[in-house]
Amino acid sequence: MAAPALAVGAQLALDAEPAEALVRIGGLPGLPALADLGDVLILAGLPTAHLLVLEVTEAGKAVLQLPRLEVGQGLTTAMAMLVAEELDARLADVEVPLSPARPELLFAQLTGASNSVRSLYEPVRAAAAAARARLVTAAAERWQLPAGTLSTADGRVTAPDGRSAGYGELALAAAKVVVPAVSTAPKAEGAQRLVGTPTGRIDARDIVTGRAKYAGDLDVPGAVPTVVHRPPTIGGTVRSLDASAARAMPGVLDVVQIPTGVAVLAETFDQALKAKAALRVDWRPGPLAGVSDAQVKAGLRAVNKPFLVPPLLTLSLDAEFDFAFVSHAPMEVLTAVADVRPDRAEIWFAAQSPIAAQEQIALELGLPVPAVTVHVVRAGGSFGRRLFHDAALEAAKVSKAAGRPVKLMWTRSDDIRHGRVRPASHHRVRATHALGQVLTYEHRVATVRTDFGHGLGELLTAAGASLPVGDALFSQTFFELTQEVPYDLGISTQLLSELPLEIPTGSWRSVYSGMVRVADEVMLDELARTLGRDPVAFRRARLTSATGRAVLDKVAQAGSWGRAMPPGHAQGVAYHAEHRSAVACLIELDASDRANPRVTKAVMAADVGRVINPRGLEAQLLGAVTDGISVTLRAGVHLDDGAIREGSYADFKYARQRHSPLAFEAHFLPPSGPPGGAGELGFPAAAAAVANAYARATGTSPRSFPIAF
Repeated sequence: MAAPALAVGAQLALDAEPAEALVRIGGLPGLPALADLGDVLILAGLPTAHLLVLEVTEAGKAVLQLPRLEVGQGLTTAMAMLVAEELDARLADVEVPLSPARPELLFAQLTGASNSVRSLYEPVRAAAAAARARLVTAAAERWQLPAGTLSTADGRVTAPDGRSAGYGELALAAAKVVVPAVSTAPKAEGAQRLVGTPTGRIDARDIVTGRAKYAGDLDVPGAVPTVVHRPPTIGGTVRSLDASAARAMPGVLDVVQIPTGVAVLAETFDQALKAKAALRVDWRPGPLAGVSDAQVKAGLRAVNKPFLVPPLLTLSLDAEFDFAFVSHAPMEVLTAVADVRPDRAEIWFAAQSPIAAQEQIALELGLPVPAVTVHVVRAGGSFGRRLFHDAALEAAKVSKAAGRPVKLMWTRSDDIRHGRVRPASHHRVRATHALGQVLTYEHRVATVRTDFGHGLGELLTAAGASLPVGDALFSQTFFELTQEVPYDLGISTQLLSELPLEIPTGSWRSVYSGMVRVADEVMLDELARTLGRDPVAFRRARLTSATGRAVLDKVAQAGSWGRAMPPGHAQGVAYHAEHRSAVACLIELDASDRANPRVTKAVMAADVGRVINPRGLEAQLLGAVTDGISVTLRAGVHLDDGAIREGSYADFKYARQRHSPLAFEAHFLPPSGPPGGAGELGFPAAAAAVANAYARATGTSPRSFPIAF
């Protein structure tokens, strides 16, 4: 039986919607429970679907069961701030553990599309405000005082005569309150004190001291270190295996063949890695054997759609752009722990879509879904990679085959060479103009087919939904919905074509925006130059939203747009809007050494509605600038004869500290409404601004990314 506590819930939605708080009684003896969610018991007969749960414990802690994944974006801190704000609790007294997979939540447990803060903002506030109202009511009943005369602060209720009680003392009585004597409405946003204040992460000390637990840190009884020997080509399979030498090595516990390779289980990871090197495997080549970048580029050009508007009687500007494959390469390599028994399975993994993971693992193991438990563990980075649960599924298969718990770790080489990549793409863009006006703008995109299968597809299945269209039409629809043209460029059209290729792909800082916006923003600069206009003024005159003009004005003013620069130095600017938010980026770049261009300054201005934690948002935008520097200038992966060439950070040339801007500024516009999305927002503008700065500094417009590839 759970400890007596107050538990309050709020309905979850896919996006920001008004939230209604629902009281649940926690841990009361003799009451039947419908579902046990960690330490929170939900009263029988009341709905649990889409329910966010907040518990106030007898120890005075506020515990929010978060149905999202913390991947380093600071989400747990933002949610703790909302709880502390509405509950009038100390931030140090708020805990935000991650919920395991809960199939009843359907879409509401997906971490992606920059939706976490905007979809959780109202429900978390509603739950915390309802909890506070019941705690105040419990105190009023205890002291026989009007509830309206009581105040709350720092996790305590105080009476006018000085009497005081901590939330922990009141939690059990508060759980019995049916109708609170004070309002359960969240605070007016103008009355918020903590929200909007720059705040350090609640888990920062744990992270830097090593107390924070990732999948590889978990001490699951019996789970043994495991690595997988993988084929030299993508999708290769085992033709024959000689594991005798490996099995005889010290510490080796087992060698298991699985569809993706050969797993080695040992007492330590060092022993497992050494034994893996001793395996003698004859591999069948994968389906891409003989395919390299040149064939991919040719295939993309072949499937790309022609322009609709011929440049008749008008002037036209045409351009083509190529974007390479890019690895996610999060700092923490993929790691999963699995304990599979004949009748059940337990998985520990950093999952952005844990419900999809639970469903597929159950299917692959031949178990009913309720027999599979997926514990969601914090992640050391993702960028969209952990929407896919390859490692968790692989660990489950190894555990089943070996008949014991395993702790599977992908190596860095595994992650880059056999993980998922941002699809390569080819872009054709044509703009026609006359008398200084843009008449038409056409953008044709051809991309290697993006694999929605492990994320969106399973979630749609879990929701009992089915798509009435084929894959191609679905992809085009998704593309159209997410790739808004923010400028008035006359008649604008966008079309997507896909090249089927058996390479594992996935979303990378959004699905298409990072490539589409770079091509568009480079074209905007070239149109401005063709028409003799300043790039900022040209954009401002054509932006269709006041918010867009405001962030562009702010970044131009804060970054001193147009100031004199030394030879080989230049500024670049770009704009992007997505997820109910908008951002502009100004980059200063030193290309006096053409082989080693360096971003010296980055300025960003953003309107994301209400900012929960400015310090967290600033960190998000700085990360976006680092990503933009990386994949615009240096970082990509090559496909050589069916294999990824790069295999470590040494050759996947992601930005190091020495490539970071010497100066960085982030400016936030005053709150314009509820929170918008920010996780994916900054990257497209940053990448495009770097490209435009490079073009102006060197006098050559880039057409292939990364530039030094």
